[in-house]
Amino acid sequence: MNTKMVAGSEEWVSLPGLGLPKIKVRVDSGAKTSALHAVNIMPFQRNSEPWVSFDVFPIQFDGKRVMHCEAQVVDMRHIKSSTGTREMRYVVKTHLKVNEEAWEIEISLTNRDSMGYRMLLGREAMRGKMLVDPESSFMFGELDRQTVEALYNKNTENIEGLRIGILASNPELYSNQRIVEAGEQLGHHIEFFNIKQCYIKLDAKTPEVHYRGGRVLNDLDAVIPRIRPSMTYYGCALTRQFESLGVYALNGSAAITHSRDKLYSLQLLLNNGLDIPITGFANSPLDTNDLIKMVGGSPLIVKLLEGTQGKGVVLAETKKAAESVINAFKSLNANILVQEFIKEANGKDLRCFVIDGKVVAAMQREAPPGEFRANIHLGGTGSVVRITKEERRLAIKAAKAMGLEVAGVDLIRSAKGPLLLEVNSSPGLEGIEGATGKDIAVDMIKAIERNVAKKYTQKLIKTK
Repeated sequence: MNTKMVAGSEEWVSLPGLGLPKIKVRVDSGAKTSALHAVNIMPFQRNSEPWVSFDVFPIQFDGKRVMHCEAQVVDMRHIKSSTGTREMRYVVKTHLKVNEEAWEIEISLTNRDSMGYRMLLGREAMRGKMLVDPESSFMFGELDRQTVEALYNKNTENIEGLRIGILASNPELYSNQRIVEAGEQLGHHIEFFNIKQCYIKLDAKTPEVHYRGGRVLNDLDAVIPRIRPSMTYYGCALTRQFESLGVYALNGSAAITHSRDKLYSLQLLLNNGLDIPITGFANSPLDTNDLIKMVGGSPLIVKLLEGTQGKGVVLAETKKAAESVINAFKSLNANILVQEFIKEANGKDLRCFVIDGKVVAAMQREAPPGEFRANIHLGGTGSVVRITKEERRLAIKAAKAMGLEVAGVDLIRSAKGPLLLEVNSSPGLEGIEGATGKDIAVDMIKAIERNVAKKYTQKLIKTK
């Protein structure tokens, strides 16, 4: 080929050797090696040669279309991801086809669920073949979703497995899409239900949950409550109705209610022997000075009880500033907590993701310059971290104390040892999946499988 083809920043290509007729790729000349989204990666021997089998879900946020692939392994390499994490990956060779042109490339296999593209096309695969125009897209032709779906001969009939509902407010949210994808990937029928469009029939003989248009949802096997703070009361009432119908809830209504009350949740943690930063709570402005002294003086943190994702949290660096903030909040009749400031944490904290009594992933969050809140929603960064045995124990015990099957447990490292900051009953997946590369959505669905199976077994024992 004398003339190099020009590629845009994203393109549709084919991997015929793996049975992938079309896959959307991010063209990235800054990456050396290409990468393909792959799960269930299993090495095996064929004719005394190393091979690997793996599953590819070629369309983002579609867990029903799966391609079972096999390829010969050409290498095992430590590869640094875009998040800065180094991991050992299998590298295979296959043919890349662009329009009528095809050539052999190397691809590393990794879980790219947290990325926007199922494949990244690196510069080694483009060498001698392509030039990149980063301002353009789909120079080789654009495909709509229906055309791509038809290529994979999707068959959605006769879905076996559990009937699972997500109770949330935004179907476009990354976490909700990932959970739907994971449920479908594991063979379950999973649907999104907008909490505001669910309503309840309270009746001694025929209690029900209805969805828009009068659809009755009593036949669900499990629900996953993902309740935004403004919908806590109604969302928990809805979850409680499902529980009364015998539907398993991944996080029960009582546990969610407890976790949303910051003061009560801290009291629960303390009652279970878990350490937190020194915290004060008061109502009268006359108590301001003693309240400040109680937590060790300034600097200190002032928190609104109803705040989430770092909102309603203020750092008061001086005693005068602390008095002003506390009195301002009290003049609005707002419930507040005053908490000691852990200076040695240097704007960092830990998020431990606990599922079914185990820490399945952990990341360190770091505040952006000029900010003290280590929250990704506020521009902070997340990176994979190795937690200590004590930090793991604290996270598991905190989730258990709150009664949560799924929890985002936030810790801070202090001179006194790890301290608990908060336990979140609807933790987001995007930041921690991106930082750790872990498939947390699948872990959540597997927890449902285990607990529903346990529930049915106990029911059978009782009926005998």
